[in-house]
Amino acid sequence: MPFIPHTDSDVQEMLAAIGAPAIDSLFDEIPANLRIQSLAGIPEALTEMETGRLMQSRASRDGRPLNFIGAGAYEHHIPAAVWAIVTRGEFYSAYTPYQAEASQGTLQLLYEYQTMMASLTGMQVSNASLYDGASALAEGCLMAVRAHRKSKSARILVPTTVNPTYLEVSKAITEGQNLKFESVPYTPG
Repeated sequence: MPFIPHTDSDVQEMLAAIGAPAIDSLFDEIPANLRIQSLAGIPEALTEMETGRLMQSRASRDGRPLNFIGAGAYEHHIPAAVWAIVTRGEFYSAYTPYQAEASQGTLQLLYEYQTMMASLTGMQVSNASLYDGASALAEGCLMAVRAHRKSKSARILVPTTVNPTYLEVSKAITEGQNLKFESVPYTPG
């Protein structure tokens, strides 16, 4: 997650704790002539699919040999994140890598998660149907509004420390629900 919700006072407190006057002083051992001041000439980031297309375009300059290998080996795209997830043992099995136990591993994972969340929150039940923070935030907003709505529109107060990507997703998911998201400053307790 590239977003870090530290306020300026959080950063100053951390720097004071380690005895550093500024963040730049953390890198003072790197000679000045080796430090890059800007990234001029670096293009905007590409998505994984766009990068794949660019590489295919450049590879096509070398010609495209035909593939007759068969048996399911054909040109297709599998996002890198898929391999990162499906190769983790706790997602496909609780104790062995055999396919027959795949559902057991998933059930065990959901049970452990729901038990932990119920214990942490003191609630009697927990739901594991939301897999990321952004969609969970949107669903939480909708649930709160539906439970307490008194008019056709509602305000959602969002601290400035919430990941801006989460907020964008929440706005997209709740579009058409007459919700107004308002930023409020973060105030440590």
